[in-house]
Amino acid sequence: MTLNSKQIDILKSMARAGVMSPVTRQDIVNACEDTGAYACPPSWLTQDSARKVGRGLYACPELAQFSESVASSDVSPAPAIAVAPVAVSPAIQGAVETVDTCNMVMGMTGGERASLVPDRFNGYVAWGHFSDVEKIVRSRQFYPIFVTGLSGNGKTLMVEQICAKLKRECYRVNITRQTDEDDLLGGFRLINGQTVWCDGPVVSSMKNGGILLLDEIDLGSANMMCLQPVLEGKGVFLKKIGEWVKPAAGFTVFATANTKGKGSDDGRFVGAGIMNEAMLDRFPVTMEQPYPTKATEKKILVKAGCDDADFATHLTAWSDIIRKSFYEGAVDEIISTRRLVDIVNAWKIFGDKTKAIGMCLARFDDDTKEGFLSLYGKVDADAEMPEELEVAVSNDTECPF
Repeated sequence: MTLNSKQIDILKSMARAGVMSPVTRQDIVNACEDTGAYACPPSWLTQDSARKVGRGLYACPELAQFSESVASSDVSPAPAIAVAPVAVSPAIQGAVETVDTCNMVMGMTGGERASLVPDRFNGYVAWGHFSDVEKIVRSRQFYPIFVTGLSGNGKTLMVEQICAKLKRECYRVNITRQTDEDDLLGGFRLINGQTVWCDGPVVSSMKNGGILLLDEIDLGSANMMCLQPVLEGKGVFLKKIGEWVKPAAGFTVFATANTKGKGSDDGRFVGAGIMNEAMLDRFPVTMEQPYPTKATEKKILVKAGCDDADFATHLTAWSDIIRKSFYEGAVDEIISTRRLVDIVNAWKIFGDKTKAIGMCLARFDDDTKEGFLSLYGKVDADAEMPEELEVAVSNDTECPF
């Protein structure tokens, strides 16, 4: 087909974002917002039956030529960032040699700093709280959010992909029991024989108006209380160098956790502690992230490379039964969306569906693994099950749970 200027703009926008065919409806919406070419997804992409390859998925072979042109275009290098010398309090003046900040000492350029903007993931499917979180980030208001949910359901990836879409810097910090004030706010480091003050990720994100992502915050200790003023949006005093840091416009905080900060009663999330109530109260909104619906999860698997629609359907139906059994207390394990994507990736490598499922279930105890495999044999009658399970599948008429 001959493309007009609006169609070319849409395709170039998706190519710049790293989108490849097939594209999702959300990819098209993003391109429309980026270019302003269309008020809604255009019919030439979404209404052409020849392009539709699945629910909400559209073939777009024209993207290939624009992806190549974007990749081959010249990009001017980003200028180096001018960094002011660190202010050191009189109490330690002379004891420490003052030099420029760590970024300057270590030779970090503007181009390297740009890597703080996450890459767009072509296989990402927006769902759940995506639109709400996007509105918060787009508003550039300070509004801390606590996102909770079981593992492997896309909490962290959601925040990262919104930052990627909006080209916002994301400072992700993986919290552990050992994370302390120096790790978060900054401290003195020995670099090239000099004692240098280095801003921590919290301070850097505040100064640059970035998005601070505190991943697995419920694994932290009482040391996290140093973030109290940060979560109030008031800034923080760096007592070691006598500097007051106020957050720049656009700065806000997202925290993810597998619990609601009240500990893990069933022991599934070892190390998750009971968080200080004063800290929890500084998050005005808590968003509970469930697993996606079967329709959305199937779309995720297709975008992850599962070109067998029946396999994707069977996997989502199988995981849905297991999750319902888990919520009812019938089984102790659950199949996450991440686990399903792992199965698809294993299948693409080994070419054997049952082997892929078995390998990705090996982390469970033998009884659970065999029970889940047996259940899959009931969901997918054409699956080639291990010989020891074929008898069980043929003899049992009820769900093993």
